[in-house]
Amino acid sequence: MKTPRLLLPALAASAALVLAGCSTTATNAAGSDGDLKVVATTTQIADLTRNIVGDADGVTITQLIQPNQSAHSYDPSVADLTALGAADVLVINGVGLEEWLDDAIEASGFDGVTIDSDEGITIQGVEAGHEEEAAHEDEAAQEEEAGHEDEAEHDHAGGNPHIWTDVKNAEAMVATIADGLAGASTSHATDFEANEAVYSAQLAELDGWIRENVDAVPSSERLLVSNHDAFGYFTAAYGITYVGSVIPSFDDNAEPSAAEIDALVAAVKTTGVKAVFSEASINPKAADTIAAEAGVAVYSGDDALYGDSLGPADSAGATYIASQLHNVRLILESWGVTPSAVPADLQ
Repeated sequence: MKTPRLLLPALAASAALVLAGCSTTATNAAGSDGDLKVVATTTQIADLTRNIVGDADGVTITQLIQPNQSAHSYDPSVADLTALGAADVLVINGVGLEEWLDDAIEASGFDGVTIDSDEGITIQGVEAGHEEEAAHEDEAAQEEEAGHEDEAEHDHAGGNPHIWTDVKNAEAMVATIADGLAGASTSHATDFEANEAVYSAQLAELDGWIRENVDAVPSSERLLVSNHDAFGYFTAAYGITYVGSVIPSFDDNAEPSAAEIDALVAAVKTTGVKAVFSEASINPKAADTIAAEAGVAVYSGDDALYGDSLGPADSAGATYIASQLHNVRLILESWGVTPSAVPADLQ
């Protein structure tokens, strides 16, 4: 769902007074004093960025989308636009996840460096029924004014935007973000590179732990049903059969039809799925209904998966690594498997 175009101009007008006197330059992202103001869009992108920045002096990170908030329905506040307008660097997920991005950039006056973390990642295909929309959006993007070409090329990319659910993709995203930040602030480049090395090693350990545990389960038993179509990269990476989703869409704001619910219930019964997973940022009502009709367990509340959003600081999904450990533990539990010990570096 796109941000209403009537709302952003109003927010821009409200933010204009606050933004007066603030300026950024794309050619020299870091300020003259070496400080670097970074804005990250989603909870996952912000967490990856924080691990790269570490405790580097003079670097601040503003996270736009908050825990358990949908990236698909996010509307930037005046404070968000103010932070974006004052930022030196903007870090985004890409693949069209931030559908509101071009409007927010225009409303805020942001003219810094954009780091698109989907660079180099193979994107899963455009969702059925959206090919025509994507084609129109690509055509519109090509007609953007020269001053907005950089933003336009990153938006409306089409395809499944949930790239971070495959840990190998997260490693690639970290490398892209680290390179972009190092280029934006050479005075911090050494710190960013050192932090990237440490964090990438942790992600590699996480990927190995997931593979070790999933590979021990017979392939015919590796079945998953979730709240919405957010785990395509995860299931493809780890050899899991994605039976279906309660919401048959990449967008967690969509609503399933009665026919779609009936079809998923039938698929659950036919395949032998043992559980339906809700997601922490989505109302579990539909997942509860399908699980009840199919006669299987439902994982919701504290046992919901972290999909579109990480959780708050005191939750099991407060960080990217914590969310992956939480999700995999619960999925293995639903298969009747006790996972192996988590590597000490990840605890």
